[in-house]
Amino acid sequence: MGESQASLLLRKQLKDLTRNPLDGFSAGLVDDSNVFEWAVTIIGPPDTLYEGGYFNAIMSFPGNYPNSPPSVRFTSDMWHPNAVYPDGRVCISILHAPGDDPNGYELASERWSPVHTVETILLSIISMLSSPNDESPANIDAAKEWRERREEFKRKVSRIVRRSQEML
Repeated sequence: MGESQASLLLRKQLKDLTRNPLDGFSAGLVDDSNVFEWAVTIIGPPDTLYEGGYFNAIMSFPGNYPNSPPSVRFTSDMWHPNAVYPDGRVCISILHAPGDDPNGYELASERWSPVHTVETILLSIISMLSSPNDESPANIDAAKEWRERREEFKRKVSRIVRRSQEML
């Protein structure tokens, strides 16, 4: 039996990223025998609080990718108000199952679509790091600190960036 459509697509996306790397992140397999588990490093975007940081994450793809979204979880420390839960799970619209939002927060067009690739997901995460927002917090404590004690928030992110550089 041949490879699944999902694994063929993931191998193609990995090959494309290896041949034409993009600024801002690197990606590869956690283990060469499993194309459904990727290790990614996101470089903190310039002119943001996260600038200069190296943040590691794991992308886990479902067997029916691209019909369902992967999950992404930071394994590095991350302090962000609206898109990263305290356990590191990334919460951005494009990683939510396709269709209407049962909570009514997101339009169907903002949620997962099979046209997304590893590249578009990682660029969305980089964009999220560039513009913290406390409107719909994933990390209540980070959102409260962002709102009420901005300097403390900045110091905490600065420490996380420094620690990420020491891990290299």
